[in-house]
Amino acid sequence: MTTPALPPPAPGANPAERELLTALLDHRLLVWTGVPGVYGKGAVFEDVLERFDQLVTRAAAGDGAERLRFPPVMSRRHFEQSEFLKSFPHLAGAVTSFEGAPADHAAMLDAVAAGQEWSRHQKLTGVVLGSAACYPLYPYAASGGPLPEGGRLFDVMAWCFRHEPSGDPARLQSFRMREQVRVAAPDAALVTWRDGWAERGRELLAGLGLPVVVDVASDPFFGRGGRMLAANQREQRLKFELLVPICSTEAPTAIMSFNYHQDHFGQRFGIRGAAGETAHTACVGFGLERITLALLRHLGMDPASWPAATRAQLWPET
Repeated sequence: MTTPALPPPAPGANPAERELLTALLDHRLLVWTGVPGVYGKGAVFEDVLERFDQLVTRAAAGDGAERLRFPPVMSRRHFEQSEFLKSFPHLAGAVTSFEGAPADHAAMLDAVAAGQEWSRHQKLTGVVLGSAACYPLYPYAASGGPLPEGGRLFDVMAWCFRHEPSGDPARLQSFRMREQVRVAAPDAALVTWRDGWAERGRELLAGLGLPVVVDVASDPFFGRGGRMLAANQREQRLKFELLVPICSTEAPTAIMSFNYHQDHFGQRFGIRGAAGETAHTACVGFGLERITLALLRHLGMDPASWPAATRAQLWPET
């Protein structure tokens, strides 16, 4: 069986990205679907990803988090409330559907047959593709009324979508995100919790044999005001990322993030503390596909040959 041909690399593309993607496809770890950043996953890839997910479960077992799993779509109204569109309109994905009459259906099919744009025959639905695993959580957290003393802790996971097609196999359009999310009254304990997870995450991944570093980060914003917001976020150390070289040593890939949102989601979704104050939130995110890719990149394409110490953590029963 031959690997389906990839499209020519874009001008100025990183050769290391192409080399890694080709190796992943040749080993049937990924399956080419014809769309950059959208891949099927082979059995070995999925086994590694699931084993790491189970390792996270064991690491967090004593925390007492409420476990929630969300689908790939979420309420469009809740997505709009999150204000993701203010900073990342180019990454968002909406779900549209046909709602017209038979004549409209015929016109749509004519457009498809002619290779023309046919989305004008569809309308926005009440759902969008989720961009972060924690977004559906916040309206749920608000629905229970004021938080108990000490707040609430959640363990969530969801398929996420971000529209950024790329030849980099670590920059996927569709991926799974596992998060630990704490929702509580404003308190330094939230930052302490996040920073504690930063150290736990670093130890967890370094213990698997990955060359990890933690760095202060900021998300991209648009315009002059956006640049000021990004600088302010970095100065306040609101976000850290755990970085590992996958396709570039100079620009390593973020495979975990540690975020303190302050009162943003508390305000947007009306989450209240025990005394009625606006709640603050913090989260720890594991990029499951990126972590799997980092392991394959640094330890080899055949997990059977990985170091015994790594295998003992991911396959403890063997």
